[in-house]
Formats: sequence, C-alpha cells, structure tokens
Amino acid sequence: MFLKTHRRKKNGKEHSYYSIAENRRTTRGVVQRQVLYLGEINDSQREAWQKAIRVFDEDQKIEREVALYTSACALPTHAEGCGVRVCLDAMELHRPRQWGACWLAAELWQQLELDSFWQPLLGTSREGTDWTKVLQVLTIYRLLDPGSEWRLHRDWFESTALADLLEGDFSLAAKDTLYRCHDRLLPHKEALFTHLAGRWRDLFNPDYEVLLYDLTSTYFESTPDFPEGDKRRFGYSRDKRSDCVQIVIALVLTTEGYPLAYKVLPGNTIDNQTLRDFLADIEKQYGKAQRLWLMDRGIPTEEVLAEMRVSKPPASYLVGTPKGRLTKYEERLLKEDWHQAREGVDVKLLTDEGEPTAGRQAA
Repeated sequence: MFLKTHRRKKNGKEHSYYSIAENRRTTRGVVQRQVLYLGEINDSQREAWQKAIRVFDEDQKIEREVALYTSACALPTHAEGCGVRVCLDAMELHRPRQWGACWLAAELWQQLELDSFWQPLLGTSREGTDWTKVLQVLTIYRLLDPGSEWRLHRDWFESTALADLLEGDFSLAAKDTLYRCHDRLLPHKEALFTHLAGRWRDLFNPDYEVLLYDLTSTYFESTPDFPEGDKRRFGYSRDKRSDCVQIVIALVLTTEGYPLAYKVLPGNTIDNQTLRDFLADIEKQYGKAQRLWLMDRGIPTEEVLAEMRVSKPPASYLVGTPKGRLTKYEERLLKEDWHQAREGVDVKLLTDEGEPTAGRQAA
C-alpha cells in the first residue's frame, strides 16, 4: 500500500488530498484500488499515515515502511536508508504487451489441429511467408479484439506477444500480407467446416440433431453500378435501408452455437427460396441423420415442409405458424386441454393433415 496524492486547484490555490491505495494486478494490467480516503490532511497527519503503512521484511525479520514520496517534497528522516528513491515523472514504460490471452488463443488453435489442416493447403510462399501463421494472427485478432486489418497492422500486433509466441516478426502483420491471406481461404471453406465439426465432435461430443437456421442481411452505401455476378442487390431490407444495396447471409447453427454452414446470397434473395438447398448441403457434408430444424415462419414453404416429412430419414421441424393460419386453429385449440411438457411449460396439441400443431403457454 502507499499514500496517494490528489491535487486540484480551488479559487486559484492548489489543494492536496490523500488516500491510501494499493496496486492490484488484473488481466488488463496493474490498476490502483483506493483502500481509504483521507481527504486534506496536515504534514504531521501525513507523516503518521506514512509510518502506519508497513510490511514485514522477510530478510531482516522486521517491519518496514512502504511508501512513495514525490520529488517535490523532502524525504522524511524516518525514511532515510529505506528502499530506493525513484523519480516517477521520469519513468517510462516501453513495449508493454498482451501475452496471456494470446497464449490461450494459440493453445485453442493447437487443440483444433488447425496447423495440420492449413499447412498443406496454404504452405509457404517463395518469399518465405508462412501463410498458416499469418492466418493464425488474423484468427487470434478476431477472437480477442476484432477490428480492421489496418488496425491490426498499425497498432494491435505490436501490442501483443504474438511475434514471440509464433516465433515470427512483424512481417506476419504486413498489411498486404494480411489482405492476401484472405484471398487464399475461400476455396477451402467446406473442408474447414468438415474438419472443425470433426474436432468439435471429438472434443465435446455435441448433438447435431437440433439445428437452428436463420438469415440476416447487411447493406452497402455504394452506387449500384457493379460487374455482372455481383451479389449486392436491392431487396427486402431488415435494416430499414431500402435505398441501399445489400447481401443476404444464411447461417446454420447447433444448439451450442457452433456454425455448421453459411452462405452469402444475393441481396434480392427471398427467405423461403433458401431452405431446400441448405437441407441438401447439410446432408451432403455431414451425412444423413434424423435432424430437427428450428426456423422462423417465413423461411419454409408448404412444399419444402412436405418434402422434409417424406425424406429418408424424415427431417423434423419446429416452425412458427403463419399469421394467416392462426385463426384456423384458434377455435380448436381453445377446446383442447393443457398438457405439461415440462415444469413451467404447458402445451395443447392438434393434428392437421398429419402434421402436429401446438399451442403453448409458459408458467
């Protein structure tokens, strides 16, 4: 602990206020915690508090005072010969770096065996660029402190210990190298998903039977004069920006939040035109299984739902009832009794043309 001085000017006069503080080491560095606020005290009180702040000296087996004194005041007689005098105003901190989080992210990279996956695919350039390590830098950056590649190049890489951890240097964060690395990844998207799904299964034995499927979009404030085949199009805007072109992003997740597949689609894609292709893609990549799909009511069409029911094995689904059909079931649901699905959740079940329909209330 140490006596901390706080200075402020009031009515043209400088006042000094004191508190007892201690340094606490955190994951983000050393921070100071105020233990006791003393306010404005006189010299004798300040000297008394300085004497009260003591630690036990293991070498000499005695209590010794631990305190800081500014260069603006004389060193008290009772502190002569104790400790080391340091001019705090002249102290500088050179190259502080983040290490722990980077080390943990690098360990996760190894657990997923991404080195063995990417090294044969990316290799090393003729100039000696190890593309796998460049990709590892990009991945750790996105995991710990996501931002632009320019920020990674300009500020972030030098503030971390990645150069030491990866046995590299600043060439791993050269801006052109970072951008060029992205261009090498897309052809291996499906192989990467297959590899990650295998490692996830080996490490955690996840349940792939329940899949969440949804779509979102992102827009661009740009002039729609694009080359043929560009996916930026005008379409239904979830962002309420019908004046901007956009793309649609479709994603399939497990209940643990693990992504199994994604697609970037043209901005004018209609939601209910996407499900059939995704059903085929998931089956092709991960094999046949009895899966349960959870979707918003605007995603499936009646035709696709009928195909899911007759597929082998049948693909189950849980989807919201369209608003236009709610009144059709309302009167029938009112006549049914409630059944407890689990504690706190009661349901009413109907069957319509071989398809179950449920009403639910939560206690």
